[in-house]
Amino acid sequence: MTALTPSDYLDSAMASDWHQAARSSLLRGEILIATQSHTAWGGAVTASMYLPLSRSKAWQQLTDYPRWVKFFPDLTHSQVLELNQNSKRLYQVARKTFLFLSIQAEIYLKVVEISHRQIKFYFEKGNFVDFSADLKLEDCDTGTIITYSVQATPSIPVPSIFIQQAMHLDLPANMRQMRQVMCEQ
Repeated sequence: MTALTPSDYLDSAMASDWHQAARSSLLRGEILIATQSHTAWGGAVTASMYLPLSRSKAWQQLTDYPRWVKFFPDLTHSQVLELNQNSKRLYQVARKTFLFLSIQAEIYLKVVEISHRQIKFYFEKGNFVDFSADLKLEDCDTGTIITYSVQATPSIPVPSIFIQQAMHLDLPANMRQMRQVMCEQ
């Protein structure tokens, strides 16, 4: 058995207070977001939101990958190419406009689902140096907290600060759009 020090109790209390504050913010409809650097030309972002739907209802909609074009405005195409026993292959196309430049990105992903808990997206090929995403679902009151983490490095050299800023601005709006579409069902 490990002995706890007073600082362990303090750290635990501070973590508990932070968790309660974050949970309260999520239940009020806020999107919590954290960005970080990923590579010199990439970024990473994690966003969490509360969805007033049961986890099973949320899961049913989230695993309908062609429907993702309704969740993410920049996504113009989302198609399941292959179904295997333990995974799926997904093809997606997105179009993004930066200032006066319009860029189209294509990506092929391996998707692994952990039933009603997590969806992992692994990069196979496309307009990225690397890409990975992780979507987690967690029960909260009568709804679900969805946490979506993305790490990406585009194939065109753009300083990571710009990638992080774009992710920081786009993902909360995308999550709000996702919540709105899913709750209309």
